[in-house]
Amino acid sequence: MTMKTKEREALLQALKARFEKNMHRHAGVAWSDVQARLEGNPDALGSLQKMEATGGEPDVMDGANDSGHLIFCDCSPESPIGRRSTCYDAEARASRKEHTPESSAVEMAAAMGIELLTEELYRELQKFGEFDTKTSSWIKTPSDVRSLGGALFCDRRYDKVFVYHNGAQSYYAARGFRGSLRV
Repeated sequence: MTMKTKEREALLQALKARFEKNMHRHAGVAWSDVQARLEGNPDALGSLQKMEATGGEPDVMDGANDSGHLIFCDCSPESPIGRRSTCYDAEARASRKEHTPESSAVEMAAAMGIELLTEELYRELQKFGEFDTKTSSWIKTPSDVRSLGGALFCDRRYDKVFVYHNGAQSYYAARGFRGSLRV
């Protein structure tokens, strides 16, 4: 789907305002560099639009850049509201006998063109503020844990970041997922 000019300009304006308001997340990165990369990548703009539309408040994160890419991450104070009440993945969703959620974190992320945060990236995000103090977020789960029916999620309580496990088929109104996008 191609974004209309007005939509693209509104998205870039929102991203720029958030970028300038939160320079502590990306010291040494210039907005002109970010904008140049985004304008040359319509798929990334589409993914960022979906992140924005679901309440993610995406922003560039410093400290996660290991390959010359810019990394956008959901920086909303709580797990994005438009991505809550999801189980972990399609297999977990299919295994539910009743009260099946509409989607799963892994399926939604794939449809948006983003990745679930890894534990490492989730902890990196927490260096820039206090996130998920009332909610929790599914994170990318190692295959050995997932093969046994589990999935991992994180939150911040008592000024600490915690990693927990749950059955992958579980879902709660206060659990969603955060995503990242490399550009």
